Amino acid sequence: MSAASRAPLRSNRSNRTVERTARARVRSRAAVGAAAAALLVSACSSGGTSGGGGQTGFITGSDGIATAKKGERADAPELSGETVDGGQVDVADYKGKVVVLNVWGSWCPPCRAEAKNFEKVYQDVKDQGVQFVGINTRDTSTGPARAFEKDYGVTYPSLYDPAGRLMLRFEKGTLNPQAVPSTLVIDREGKVAARTLQALSEEKLRKMLAPYLADDGKPEK
Repeated sequence: MSAASRAPLRSNRSNRTVERTARARVRSRAAVGAAAAALLVSACSSGGTSGGGGQTGFITGSDGIATAKKGERADAPELSGETVDGGQVDVADYKGKVVVLNVWGSWCPPCRAEAKNFEKVYQDVKDQGVQFVGINTRDTSTGPARAFEKDYGVTYPSLYDPAGRLMLRFEKGTLNPQAVPSTLVIDREGKVAARTLQALSEEKLRKMLAPYLADDGKPEK
């Protein structure tokens, strides 16, 4: 076989390799999108509870707030990146503080209903070793998210997570966010202590947060 006749074969093999690589990338992106969609299948609901039991290590009260005891709390995953206003946040930097993590979207009516409640409570407790952090998801650009923060006077930072990748970092079977809105309390040791999958009134948010304000992070005796 001449060099001229072999060249098209090499070219065809190269083209097939490129095509397989492209298809693999598409499948990978689709898998991430499908996982995020599955995570948010109950997105933007005004209520809902999720029970513990089995080996989950947490229980859900009649108020829809699930809690885990010290010694049974999972570590919060690495949560860092760009915020909706172009800054940078790493939740790990707040270790030693109680972190209230709120998952929201500008498109979500229950998120709009609870936004002013969160800002009011944040202003009341931020000097008590408490930091609020939002995770904005499923907004296709930061413009609507920034407008949301302006409209509702939100002053604490929110990570921009349009595809829901940050939420996928929480382990299954733990107090992980499963809807929009979701709210989690991370204790002073960086462990997830409480979660709810519903919009919160000011009263219910204060009730959820209260047990951790005086918590010094030391193990129970």
